Amino acid sequence: MNVETAVTLLGCDFTSAPSKRKPVTLAVGRCDRGRVVLDRTERFETLDAWQARLAQATAGGWVGGFDLPFGLPRELVQTLGWPADWRDCIAHYAGLSRQQIRDTFAAFCDARPAGGKFAHRATDGPAGSSPSMKWVNPPVAYMLHAGVPRLIDAGVSLPGLHEGDPQRIALEAYPGLLARSVLGATSYKSDDRARQTPERLIARKTLIHALESGEAPLLRAAGLRLKLSHAQRDALADDPSGDALDAVLCLLQAAWGWHRHRDGHPCYGLPPFDPLEGWIVGA
Repeated sequence: MNVETAVTLLGCDFTSAPSKRKPVTLAVGRCDRGRVVLDRTERFETLDAWQARLAQATAGGWVGGFDLPFGLPRELVQTLGWPADWRDCIAHYAGLSRQQIRDTFAAFCDARPAGGKFAHRATDGPAGSSPSMKWVNPPVAYMLHAGVPRLIDAGVSLPGLHEGDPQRIALEAYPGLLARSVLGATSYKSDDRARQTPERLIARKTLIHALESGEAPLLRAAGLRLKLSHAQRDALADDPSGDALDAVLCLLQAAWGWHRHRDGHPCYGLPPFDPLEGWIVGA
């Protein structure tokens, strides 16, 4: 069997409050001679169903990219006096309510000068990601709170942070990193119906073309390209929310990490990073 096809790839567009209208979206695929083949997408209307899916063993194992932060900024943790060990910090964080998180983080921001309200992780700069303590637009603090404890409980390994099942590997992904490398600041999605414009449709088609041709810098460097059917291509372009497309972007980041690992990188392409904060794959 080809070593590439032995491992399943996952890409997860996550939401901290899934519903029928806005489920967690999981792209499932594989690598085949440099092509990242999208096999299907799966959707989960509850966090319990999502966690149960990740707890399942898969022949050959899986490597997944998950669009949620895996850690908090060290500056924030130290200022609050929370545990500086990642596992202990996550356990403390999981024990808080969303209201407690919001109040604590708002008080932290209120005590800081304008222009420097939020603490950032080291990965935020190169990735262009929102600070993981942000509780609105987007509420990534709640995504961490809802998602990371469930990854741990599902027995998944988070390289450099937590050792679980070596056959189920979760990498922190950020679809905006890959999308911006193609589109720059051009927006390609919106949950707001009034902002689901023809311009954003054109941007999605441009992005999909770059992924299929392997022109996106991250893919070009690894010799990868996305493989879609005509129906899949149309479905990704025609989804104005971008949820399925974001899951595919995370799938491609997982493929990049898997290729780095296959080529001998000990940590799926992640550089040395702060073991409290985590790092975004490909940044």
